[in-house]
Amino acid sequence: MKFPLVTTDWLAGNLNKDNLVILDASMVSVVGKEPLVYDPPVFIPNSKKLDLEHALCDRQSAMIHAFPTEEQFTAEAQRLGINTDSTVIIYDNQGVYSAPRAWWIFQTMGHANSYVLDGGLPQWLAENRATVSGLSQQPCTPGNLKGVFHADRVCDSGYLVDKMAANRVRVVDARSAARFNGTAPEPRAGVRSGHIPGSLNMPFAQVLDGDRFKKPAQLRALFSQALPAEHQQAVFSCGSGITACIILMAAVIAGRTNCVLYDGSWADWGSNTALPLG
Repeated sequence: MKFPLVTTDWLAGNLNKDNLVILDASMVSVVGKEPLVYDPPVFIPNSKKLDLEHALCDRQSAMIHAFPTEEQFTAEAQRLGINTDSTVIIYDNQGVYSAPRAWWIFQTMGHANSYVLDGGLPQWLAENRATVSGLSQQPCTPGNLKGVFHADRVCDSGYLVDKMAANRVRVVDARSAARFNGTAPEPRAGVRSGHIPGSLNMPFAQVLDGDRFKKPAQLRALFSQALPAEHQQAVFSCGSGITACIILMAAVIAGRTNCVLYDGSWADWGSNTALPLG
């Protein structure tokens, strides 16, 4: 898997490349951190909206923020003018929040040439780079990218129960320590407090340095300590599958390859009374 980040310097130097597609994957709902609010809104030039909460969420699923289907992904990618040879750069307005989720969707659907802008919009603004007041509304020729779902990159609770019994996976939970330990209530009704038995708590802020990811060497040290068995599959979880992708991406930056997203995450596990609590 390719190194998943690009810098603001790189994006500024390649902003007008013909095969470059810039996607704003910001979400309306921000959980687990104090949200940054922009009034008036600003965007990186040439940005198109990537709607994670609707267009790239399987609305037929009972899960919150369920992974999109191949058909959903293909329709949205083609609508955005994305081709098989497009370089896709994804950012969000919180720094590093929802962009890694969008990146993992692209990776899982087979478009390896997709990356996250390290630091996102806050880093771009901190460097006084050009912005615009609206997203790109220019009509584009439909793209030819077709999603091919790589099922080994996403799992459900049944997979976890089976693999955990055989000690073949380690679950890493990106929620806060209070939610992980069950001392803070869950934000969603009907979801129990606690964590998946045997899981490791790594609040997503631990892999960040302000609005950006920590350096690769720092992340390698962190994951070497937290997950010493590098061959063991790491399954990443959070509240509903969004911030889990932050620590999943951090693991990829650190050189880990055997990474899987538990898409339902705690909203799925915690609402199923047949599953045990830790």
